[in-house]
Amino acid sequence: MKVLYSMLCENANERQDGRLDVHGVFTQLYAPGFPAQQDTMTLIVVMEWAEGERGDIPFAIDLLDPSGSPVGTINGQSTVSDGPAFAGPPQTRVVMELNGVVFPVPGAYEFSLKALETQTSLTWLHLIENPGAVN
Repeated sequence: MKVLYSMLCENANERQDGRLDVHGVFTQLYAPGFPAQQDTMTLIVVMEWAEGERGDIPFAIDLLDPSGSPVGTINGQSTVSDGPAFAGPPQTRVVMELNGVVFPVPGAYEFSLKALETQTSLTWLHLIENPGAVN
């Protein structure tokens, strides 16, 4: 399994032609103080599966605080099977709206994927204290 891409954005829509429309990609959020809460954001992760990686495959996506401690976990499972002969390798797309995520302290937060006994860093989000920021 390899991660093709991952990101945080305001919103994303999957299209019928297999493409993904992504709006408002970001890597930083500003808060007037901590703990801080983000009302809504969308996490996107696209995984591609190698030959031999088939069946029901569980995975977990952890949000880690600046010290590496988990703040939250998303558990999932993907049913991976071969597609038509003309298709590329099987993929799993996670397009998940996250609501009310609380960030206890400022700093760099990491989204990390655990699947098939491996851990992969996905994307980072920097929480920056700015007393003038509006929630």
